[in-house]
Amino acid sequence: MDRENTLPVIIIGAGPIGLAAAAQLRERDQEVLVLEAGATPGAAISNWGHIKLFSTWRYNIDPAARRLLETPAPGYAADWQTPRAAHLPTGAELVSEYLVPLAEHPELAPRIRYNHRVTHVSRVHDDGKGLDRTRTAGREATAFLIRVATPGGETEILGRAVLDASGTWGTPNPVGRSGLEALGEAEARRCGFITSPLPDPLGEDQDRLAGKTVMVLGAGHSAANTLISLGRLRQRHPETRILWGLRGTADPVRLYGGGAADQLPARGQLGASLRRLVESGDVTIEENFSITRLVSGERLSVLTADERELIVDALVPATGFRPDLRPLAELRLDLDPAVEAPRALGSLIDPEFHSCGTVPAHGESVLAHPESGFYLVGAKSYGRAPTFLLATGYEQVRSVAAALSGDRCAADAVELELASTGVCSG
Repeated sequence: MDRENTLPVIIIGAGPIGLAAAAQLRERDQEVLVLEAGATPGAAISNWGHIKLFSTWRYNIDPAARRLLETPAPGYAADWQTPRAAHLPTGAELVSEYLVPLAEHPELAPRIRYNHRVTHVSRVHDDGKGLDRTRTAGREATAFLIRVATPGGETEILGRAVLDASGTWGTPNPVGRSGLEALGEAEARRCGFITSPLPDPLGEDQDRLAGKTVMVLGAGHSAANTLISLGRLRQRHPETRILWGLRGTADPVRLYGGGAADQLPARGQLGASLRRLVESGDVTIEENFSITRLVSGERLSVLTADERELIVDALVPATGFRPDLRPLAELRLDLDPAVEAPRALGSLIDPEFHSCGTVPAHGESVLAHPESGFYLVGAKSYGRAPTFLLATGYEQVRSVAAALSGDRCAADAVELELASTGVCSG
C-alpha cells in the first residue's frame, strides 16, 4: 500500500484548531478526514457560548481558513463576511460566524464526520496484523488504526498520520487537593451541586444560582468570567452570596493581571472588574482553600484541610483541565512529566514560568513524538497548562501541515506575535 497517496491524515476534532489543520493540509493538496465527537463543528465551544473571548477576531482566524472562506468553489459562492478585526467574539459567535461557514465549505464538508468519537488509536500493518506499542520493527511504515464509536456502532479507519485536536473540555480537573477528587466529589456531581466549568449565571443557570450561596474554585480566566457574571447576578438578586476559593493566597498581581497595561484591553478589563467586585465586598475570598471532602444533603458541605466547613448551594469547578490520554495508550508518546505536554514543549509552557503571551512560537519539531506521524495539537498539546491561545494553535498546525507535505523549510520557519502581560500569569 502506498500510504502517502491512499490514506488520509486523520484529524480528531472539528474545533478551531482541527478545522484550521484541515484547511492548511487541503491548501497543500493533502487528503484529510476530520472526526468530530459532537453533532456540529465547535461542539465543545458551544458549551460556553455565552463567554466573550478576550482576544479579538484578529487573533482568532487561521490564515489558511480565511483564504479558503474567501475562495469560491463549484456550487459555492464566497460570500463569507469577514468579522470586524477589532471585535471581541463570544464563543457562540466564534462558532456561528467562523467555524460553521468553514466546516460547510465544499473543500471541507465532505471530509468531516460528525458523531464520530475516537476511542482508540494504534497502528496496523498493510496485511491487517496489528502492532501494540511494544512492537518496533517497521513501525514507521505502518498505518494508524483509529477506532471510532458512532451512532451505528463501532468502526475502524486507517490513516497515514494523526493530529489530535480534541481539546480538553471533557476532562476538567477535580476540585479536591493534590490533583485527586475530593472524598464525596462524585456524589456531589451526581446530585447536581457541581456545575459545569463555565456556567451561565445570567442565562440558562440564572434560576439555579440566583439568591444562592455559590463558591467559585480557581484563579484563572474561567473563574474570573464566572465571578463577574455572578456579580451582575447579585445586582439583580442581592441575597446571592459569592465565595471565591483560592488554593493559594490572594496575590493581587496574579489574580488581577496587568490592568490598563495589558496589550489585550479586554483581558486587562477582566482583572479590573474582578478587583472591583472583591474590594466592594460583593465577592468574599477564601484563601488557602484545599478541599478534602464534599458532603451532599439538602445543601453541599465543603470541608477543607484546615478544618473549615462552608455550606453552599453550588460549586463552580474553575480548576482547569487535563488531557484525556486513554485513547492513545497504544502509541509511543513522550510527555513532560509535569504538564503532560510533548516533552520539548513542556518547559516552554509551564504556567509557573510562562503566561499565554510569553510562550515562544513552536511547530512540528517541538510537537513530534517517538510515534512518527502522530501529533497533539491545540489545547490538548498544552496538557494541564492553561496558557493556550488560538493563534498559537494555528501556527502549530501550519507547521505540522508543512512537515506532512514534505516542506521541511516551512515547517521549521515558525513565528508568532502574541500580546503579553495580563491575567495569564503574574
